[in-house]
Amino acid sequence: MQRSDLFLEAQRQLEICNACRYCEGYCAVFPALERRRSFDEGDIIYLSNLCHDCRDCYTACMYAPPHEFKVNIPALLSEVRLGVYEDYSSPRALGRSFRQQIASVGSIVFAALLLTVLLVVAFDGPDTIFTTHRGPGSFYIVIPYLAMFIPAMVISLLGIGTVIGGLVRYWRDTGARSGRGPNAQSFLQATWQSLTLTFLRGGGSGCDYPGETESYSRLVFHSFVAYGFLAAFAATIAAAIEQDIFDVLPPYPILSAPVLLGIVGGIGLIVGATGLAYLKAQSTDRPAFHLMTVADYVLLVLLDLIAVTGLLLLVFRGSAAMGALLTLHVGLVLGAFLTAPYGKFVHWVYRYLALIQNRIEESAAE
Repeated sequence: MQRSDLFLEAQRQLEICNACRYCEGYCAVFPALERRRSFDEGDIIYLSNLCHDCRDCYTACMYAPPHEFKVNIPALLSEVRLGVYEDYSSPRALGRSFRQQIASVGSIVFAALLLTVLLVVAFDGPDTIFTTHRGPGSFYIVIPYLAMFIPAMVISLLGIGTVIGGLVRYWRDTGARSGRGPNAQSFLQATWQSLTLTFLRGGGSGCDYPGETESYSRLVFHSFVAYGFLAAFAATIAAAIEQDIFDVLPPYPILSAPVLLGIVGGIGLIVGATGLAYLKAQSTDRPAFHLMTVADYVLLVLLDLIAVTGLLLLVFRGSAAMGALLTLHVGLVLGAFLTAPYGKFVHWVYRYLALIQNRIEESAAE
């Protein structure tokens, strides 16, 4: 759907919802909707990111297809969200090229893998990949430290800059118009709602997902992904402290903080990403926007691959398979870093800002 047609359709459906108000207890979207009498593009973008796609409203809606009103809020807001990821990225043309997620993310991840292999072979020779390396610093025999660190830092900084630029533009178009800026209370409330995944509880008994029966399964698997990712990130920080402060080179012992956190993070990501992919495969596509569904699968598969190769690297780090597994894992991580600002991964930052704005509006209305 063209952008102008999409926002006109969003205005139509949201006005029907605002007149009905049957779903006001399901999530934060409907109380936020009721604080408005009309909806411009900024309002619609904000509401789309406040939506957690629990689908309770679709199941309960008396105006959902095949009714002539054809109200389908989850699919509608998913399509708007995908446009947000594209339009607020930089450069915008690059962001829009990621609409075909399988082709764009797949090609970039493949290119990152190929580049990693070629660099290892060019600098160390092919035998390095298939030779057993043990002891402190053995990872850096396969891929030198600076060859890991410098690209990771450059790509991370560029990605962070892209995301920050998008967030500034997003806030200008949504939250800043009210004239009320974020405060400590809004940050704390939004952080708590993010950490507890509050709005994945639907109307209180879980999401209507994957079917039309309320279930906490999506909340559980999403929690595994979120906290698995946080544990993996903490493992990276712990490894940096071990190396740069205590001068202890990897690989680290099983009972060390980097390895234990990495195990917890890897298992959490595998359980969560695999579980969410399974639920998605079982769910109906009626309240879904098909391109967002593809973006979901792409992110989940990539997270799964990174976690699986990371755990396999831990298991086989003392064998001849270590070099190949390290090269594969680093290539996948590089691909994930390159594509993160342009895919589904970035959804959490816009949703976090929407939660902040929601708390600001709630405080103003009290």
